[in-house]
Amino acid sequence: MTARFKGHERIAVVIVLLLLLLATGSLVSERFRQLGNLQNVYEQSVGLALVSAGQTLVVLTGGIDLSVGSMISLLSVLTSGLIDGNPERVVWVVAAVLATGLLLGALNGLLTLWLGIHPLIVTLGTGAALQGLTLLYSSDSAGSVPPEFEYMAYGRILGFPVGATATLLVFAGLAWLLHASRPGRYVYAVGGDAHAATLMGLPTRRVLVGVYAFSGLCAACTALYVVSRFGVGQPYTGANYTLASITPVVIGGTMLSGGRGGLMGTLLGVYLMGLLNNVLNFMDISSHFQLVIQGLIVVIAVSTFSGRKKQAA
Repeated sequence: MTARFKGHERIAVVIVLLLLLLATGSLVSERFRQLGNLQNVYEQSVGLALVSAGQTLVVLTGGIDLSVGSMISLLSVLTSGLIDGNPERVVWVVAAVLATGLLLGALNGLLTLWLGIHPLIVTLGTGAALQGLTLLYSSDSAGSVPPEFEYMAYGRILGFPVGATATLLVFAGLAWLLHASRPGRYVYAVGGDAHAATLMGLPTRRVLVGVYAFSGLCAACTALYVVSRFGVGQPYTGANYTLASITPVVIGGTMLSGGRGGLMGTLLGVYLMGLLNNVLNFMDISSHFQLVIQGLIVVIAVSTFSGRKKQAA
């Protein structure tokens, strides 16, 4: 009961911070309060939300995936480069990109198990390799996508943005599966104590490969959304997503040591970061300084929650 209460407590803190940011933004600029601006934040958060969902499951097992940024860069240039403006190629390219993300993620998990080294090192290495492959394929923007492809980012159903609304539904479904299904319980068990989970007969190795495969799939979804939003893939489009995907996970209360946390906190963390960047933009603060703030937030959040875990122990 204690761990559950503390999880709710951390989510409550994030909600309070969201409300404070809303109040601050309203004081900074009248344009901030406009519905169009808040809807823009909602839509801009989709890419980060998708990749952070995969990162959450990896972190819940006590791992981390530092290859997601490079994976997004590679898959985005492949998407626009292979489609190259031809609507007839969209379906098979999208399917191929999703499958590639899944396989690359699974490779991260398999390498971690085979080599027996920390996933931070494994995914740092695969991330560097993937960025190299990206630049070998294209050192500049590649290809293009037909206007219909942009429906993912700009389409509306009954006035609701397609991408952002679908992301909310995906998070709701994943959160339910994580807490109510057997595989979800396996994820928490492996993150809590992988050795004990193995002794209990749980498929620890399959769980680890599965969460990294899912992280790769989420990175592929982010790549598709980014291309849909900007109309083209760029070789460095995923550069900021590695740190950015960890930030909302930590802010939302998922422990880097694994076994505690969840997707609801991550989603709120995504919206918190999106709103913070929006407020800083209205305050004319440099995007480079925004990265500094993100880094400080990660350090503060990790140190705060690590301290709580030690006390609980």
